[in-house]
This record gives sequence, C-alpha cells and structure tokens, in this order.
Amino acid sequence: MDRVGTALVLVSAAGFGTLGVLGELAAAAGLSIPTVLAFRFLLATLVVWLVLGARGRLHLLRGRALAVGVALGAVGYAVMSGLFFWGLEFMTAGLVGIVRYTYPVFVVGAAAVRLDEPVTRRTVASLGTALAGVALVTGADPAGADSRGIAVVLAAAVVYAGYITASRSALATVDPQVLTAHVLPGAAASYLVVGTATGRLAAPATDYEWALVAAIAVVATALPIFTFFAGLRRIGASNASIVSTAEPVITLLLGAAVLGEPITPATVVGGALVLGGVLLVQTGAD
Repeated sequence: MDRVGTALVLVSAAGFGTLGVLGELAAAAGLSIPTVLAFRFLLATLVVWLVLGARGRLHLLRGRALAVGVALGAVGYAVMSGLFFWGLEFMTAGLVGIVRYTYPVFVVGAAAVRLDEPVTRRTVASLGTALAGVALVTGADPAGADSRGIAVVLAAAVVYAGYITASRSALATVDPQVLTAHVLPGAAASYLVVGTATGRLAAPATDYEWALVAAIAVVATALPIFTFFAGLRRIGASNASIVSTAEPVITLLLGAAVLGEPITPATVVGGALVLGGVLLVQTGAD
C-alpha cells in the first residue's frame, strides 16, 4: 500500500479524531452548540473555497445539483453534527467517537434498503458485531457512558449514514470536494438560523474561544477533508476506509491524554467490537 497515501488518510483520521475533544473544550469554555457549529462551518467554508480556488477547481453548482448540495449540508450534515455535539453533553469524547463510528455499518444497511444492494450474512454479522460493542459499553456502564448519550450518538450515526447514501447520487456527476464546498455553507446557514432564533448565537469573546473555533474549523474539518481525498486518490476507497478506522481510537487516546477521560476494559472491548464490525463490512466490500 502506498505509504504517502496511507499517511495522508491517517492525518485525516487524526484531524477528525480531534473533534470530540475540541468540542468538550468548547463546551467547557461556555460556547453554545449553535455558536461552535455556525463558526465551524463558516470558517471551514472559507478555507475550502480558498484552497479550491487557488487550485482552479472551485465552481458553483447550478440547478438541481446546487439544491442537493445545499440541502445535504443544511439538513443531513447539520443534523448529524448537532447530534454529535449534543452527545458530548452526556458522554466522554472517546465514547462518542466509538459510538458514532458505527455509521459505516448503517451505510451498508441504508444502501440495501434504498439502493437495492444485497443484504449478505457478512452485512448482518457486521451490524450485529458493531451494535454488540455499543451494548457492551452501555450495559457495563463504564465511566462516561450514558444511555441518553448512546441514543443521541447512534441517531447521529444513522443520520450520517443517510447523508452518505444520499450523497452517492450527487457524486455520480459532481467532484466530492466541490460538493463539500456547497455542503459546508448549507450547514453554516442552518446554525446561523437556529442560533439566531434561539438566542444562542454569539461570536467567541476571547482569543482562547476563537482558537478553539478555528481549530475545530481547520484541524477537525477542512484539513482532514483535503488529506482524506488526497490519500483516497493514492490508495483507493476500500483501503482508505479501513485506515480511517483509526479515528475513534485517536479520539479515545486524546480524550484520555487531554481531558483525563478514563479508558476502562469495557470501553476497550466494546470499541474493538465496533471497529471489528466496521472492518468486517468494509473488507467485504472489496
């Protein structure tokens, strides 16, 4: 496997893996979810547009493609992100990362329902394995686990699976990075509206708060998007998806190192079952 491509996908996984920890720090600083996500998507949009513009690859979608791109952001990605950050209010960043990473298994299930792809024994086994991992984490009640948080983050995983499945038709004719350039402002618009309507939208007040929001936008959003696609071109979709399973592991380790979150035996075994289910379904797609 191409080492540079593998390294790029690992950088992407590490970037996305920081999101939960940065989200916990933002909440501790008093930043509301609408504020964090509105500025996350606004700043990430700016970075993505600047980079694509510099490469001569940015162009505005039109007609149905434009409507689909904006809707994917305003509804699918926005809802998933909101549920993810809401889940951080109930559980540790590490556990949120593990539970959310069940989404590849739900993608296969959604594809079977919506795209008439076959449901194989491997598909059923992968879903059962991943959910068994979540059940173990919940049933053993390790420090940081909460049944409400589990439900919220599982909902985020299901919504994300739906978002990915819906994106497939758009990606048949649109470059993934160009689609991303339209998804991000769509998501930003949603949180500008929600934050304004609820009175919970406010600009970061201190340098530290701005630094957190900027890190979420760049390190946990824009950078991993670009490095993932760069690695994807070198090692292919199947290998990239397998390498990306490092993401929840990185979140778990960062949560322990930065936030002092506990890593219990139940967390380790449950997380291994989740990743095992994901690997089972992804290797079966080769």
